[in-house]
Amino acid sequence: MTPPNRSATRSLVAAALMLPAVCLAQQADLAISEAEALDPPTPARLHAVEDAAASSGWASVAVPLRTAALRGFQQDRFIAADAWFHAFEWAVLFSEPETHFVSRWIRAMQASHLDYPAVAGEYQPTDKPMGSSLSQPMQAWLIENPQFSEEFFSNLNQLDYLPKVFGILEGLHRRNPEKFAKYSSLAIAIALVYDVPPPPYWPHNQVSQEALPRKLPNPAEPFEWLTTQDSLGRTYQRLTRLRPEELKFVVDFAASVPELQWSLQNVRCPLDHFEDAYEMVKYRMDRFNDSSKFTWTGEPYTLQAILAEGGICVDQAYFATQAGKARGVPTLLFAGAGQDGRHAWFGYLDGQGKWRLDAGRYAEQRLVTGAAMDPQTWTQISDHELQFLSERFRALPSFMQSRVHEEFARDFIEVGNAGLAAKAAREAVNYERRNLDAWETLADANSRLGPGPAAQEGVLREAALAFSPRYPDLVIYFENKVVSSLRARGERSLADYEERGIAERLKGDRADLAIMQASSILARSLSTQPLDEQMATYNHILAQFGRGAGTMFFDQIVVSFAEHLAQLRMKPQAREAVERAREALDVQPGTQLSMDVDKLMDKLRD
Repeated sequence: MTPPNRSATRSLVAAALMLPAVCLAQQADLAISEAEALDPPTPARLHAVEDAAASSGWASVAVPLRTAALRGFQQDRFIAADAWFHAFEWAVLFSEPETHFVSRWIRAMQASHLDYPAVAGEYQPTDKPMGSSLSQPMQAWLIENPQFSEEFFSNLNQLDYLPKVFGILEGLHRRNPEKFAKYSSLAIAIALVYDVPPPPYWPHNQVSQEALPRKLPNPAEPFEWLTTQDSLGRTYQRLTRLRPEELKFVVDFAASVPELQWSLQNVRCPLDHFEDAYEMVKYRMDRFNDSSKFTWTGEPYTLQAILAEGGICVDQAYFATQAGKARGVPTLLFAGAGQDGRHAWFGYLDGQGKWRLDAGRYAEQRLVTGAAMDPQTWTQISDHELQFLSERFRALPSFMQSRVHEEFARDFIEVGNAGLAAKAAREAVNYERRNLDAWETLADANSRLGPGPAAQEGVLREAALAFSPRYPDLVIYFENKVVSSLRARGERSLADYEERGIAERLKGDRADLAIMQASSILARSLSTQPLDEQMATYNHILAQFGRGAGTMFFDQIVVSFAEHLAQLRMKPQAREAVERAREALDVQPGTQLSMDVDKLMDKLRD
């Protein structure tokens, strides 16, 4: 697991500090005094910035704005520093050539394995700065609204396609400036979700492309629909009270607007009992008992059809999530593996501002934590991010302080001052221990200071401790960084010992994470060890984690190892490995897991 880097401007900072001499000459007209930098920029000052940018380009104002931000930060005027820094970030984004951004964005998408057909293809960006696609009034609105800037840069991700993001914001603002101002958080969410087409496996892969085309509507449609319903008091959540990181789970409509309108009339479950929407869809045992019918085909996959025809768990979850979005309720569709098969359920933000993440999740199936999709990045949302959303700490003043320090820590790294970066990052984690970006920046700065791998491992262990025990996926993430460091400096036995210990500690409450850790151990064995040691590793994992395990263990361990042996032309040995797993997992006849085992055995026949 690699937590995504939220900052899309990080790599631009150094470039902004190496402007051509002609730009530096223009900066004299934008001298910002030390006294002025101790307070947020006034409207008059921002107008002067805009005038200078209109005359000489946004690159010409970047350095003076950063200098003002730094002065405020050094004098502990953090609100002022944050405001100046956001103005600097806008200047950097507006001035970056589209070709530079698109090249970096494509690399990030490919690294995240998001080059699916709907988003892959030919891109022909120009050398024009990205800000040129925005009108001057729109540029002014963005840079002059501090709350919008805070939300925008807090949520911006390296996978967001900024040319389209800017185009969506411009279009929504042009249609109705007053409504845009009132619902600016909603506009951010729509822009960050609708910037690229969704993947073919969204919202789930058990419906054919013919029955449900994977297309998002025109961005204006959800904006108009949701703002209208909110103004009429028909939404269960007041949209002006939600932040973009919550609203993005409202705007990711897969159902059409007419379906949403139908839902308002036909799904009357109150917010405190919205899990009842899941049970409105009658369960089709005939489809459950016939694997050929797991995928919905035939008639269009509409909410009306699902309610009329019934469905299996994934259809129930889809129905409930879309009905929730129609009411302005953030919802998530989960899929997970249980003891004997797979299941789908949903989560939603309730009336107390808490996420209920187990609506339709049956306790008797002993399900592990499920997977849900982040519609901003079209990647799987992590465990810790779900908990962060539920805790809503990013709206607290302490997090604002932490975020400002982390912003400047990254800035110091880019200009080569690792000492100041480490100091600022340390302040950031002191203000808010849950600031993941700050821990990453602290580790980065510490490694650049060069105190040696043992000291760096100390920082990583400290980060793991900061997230323990509430966020086990982050604990594993940082502990595995320690393991990698140990292995890199030749401490292989100790690295193996710590790696196995991580998995062993997780066997109880978080068997899913234990299996993921075991899967990493097996993958390394398959790529680095001789065959006899690979066999030994598989058998050890089976003995240590397989007893009573279920579908997830089968998917990640058994299938991977069997297919590996099959590629080595060792199908008899692969079948033996699967049969050992069948016994260890105590696979019961007639279950979905039993059918999966039989299918794998059929594939392994000579």
